[in-house]
Amino acid sequence: MKVVILAGGLGTRISEESHLRPKPMIEIGDKPILWHIMKEYSHFGFHEFIICLGYKQHMVKEFFADYYLYSSDVTFDLEKNAMEVHNHYAEPWKVTLVDTGLHTMTGGRIKRVKEYIGNETFMLTYGDGVSDVNIRNLLDFHRSHGKIGTITAIAVDQRFGVLDVAEDGEIHEFAEKDERDVSVVNGGYMIFEPAVFDYIEGDSTVFEKGPLAQMAKDGELMAYRHDGFWRCMDTQREKEMLERLWESGHAPWKVWES
Repeated sequence: MKVVILAGGLGTRISEESHLRPKPMIEIGDKPILWHIMKEYSHFGFHEFIICLGYKQHMVKEFFADYYLYSSDVTFDLEKNAMEVHNHYAEPWKVTLVDTGLHTMTGGRIKRVKEYIGNETFMLTYGDGVSDVNIRNLLDFHRSHGKIGTITAIAVDQRFGVLDVAEDGEIHEFAEKDERDVSVVNGGYMIFEPAVFDYIEGDSTVFEKGPLAQMAKDGELMAYRHDGFWRCMDTQREKEMLERLWESGHAPWKVWES
């Protein structure tokens, strides 16, 4: 199953670093947060990624093009114009990098990668949040209810789209972040059936305002409740908090070494 990652936004709220690089390439430890997210999915057996790019998209492409250089020892023979890579480790990933436009909205970015997804169920998340959600259990939940979409519901007081969730997990309403003050929010880590594309009109479609809201009204959106760790790197302060957790050796999202 393919994993789509939205990684094309401008990241204006973390402008201390995003003026230099796209937010998914801001590092936690010595690796971009995008890498951390991909390691989470890979731990649960999902190795095929489609990354929706936009702002400074060349930096993401360069990272994967030179992945051996970032993760291995290298000898350069300048006289012979040759390079030898030592002890290289390759992640079991297949990564498709798609320029989905500089100003395209989230729904438009998803629509633009439809041809790479195909007519199959796919996973979707944002390129700036990490979690210890059990993605296998999330998939089992999605398959159990037969609806078009599942999103991971996080019980925190934050600034994101908020959910009206029934006891069985069905989402009755998806409200944008300023419409009400509740604590159950959309934490990403979503799964959708191909029918989701019918809800997306084009580049100007904001996925959270149009398609998710309409799916909720249609009874086609379910919530997978996650009470564990989840953080979005939306500000410099949040970036520094994630950095401290990583340096402590107790980063909760580092499930691949648990």
